[in-house]
Amino acid sequence: MTDVIEQGARAAAQRLTTPHTPELADDVEVALAARDATHTPDQYSDPVAIGSLVVSVASLVWMVYNDIRSRSAASATADAVARRVRQRLDQAEATPAPPLDPAERDRIIDITVEETLNAARAQDPGSA
Repeated sequence: MTDVIEQGARAAAQRLTTPHTPELADDVEVALAARDATHTPDQYSDPVAIGSLVVSVASLVWMVYNDIRSRSAASATADAVARRVRQRLDQAEATPAPPLDPAERDRIIDITVEETLNAARAQDPGSA
């Protein structure tokens, strides 16, 4: 379900855009276009570092969400998904360059998880 990843990443970019990061939506579009052409990088480089992180998190959310749903009848909570996404990112040592403040990284992950889950649940209303 590529469109869930795209919808989640785009919605997260809209929420995360600030006067200091007005190009974030464009960076996400570049990362979305590039994600099929290359593997997930271990380190994100500027100028699309945050955009790449958002797309990578949205992709991980979709994988984790489907994994949780396939293993149990219970719905995947945002907290459970976010926890697993953080674990996978930490295992991959995937960090943007330059490194983000941990609070900012968590904020990006939380918003991207929320928006990607919203997109997934909108596509499959019976899963909520």
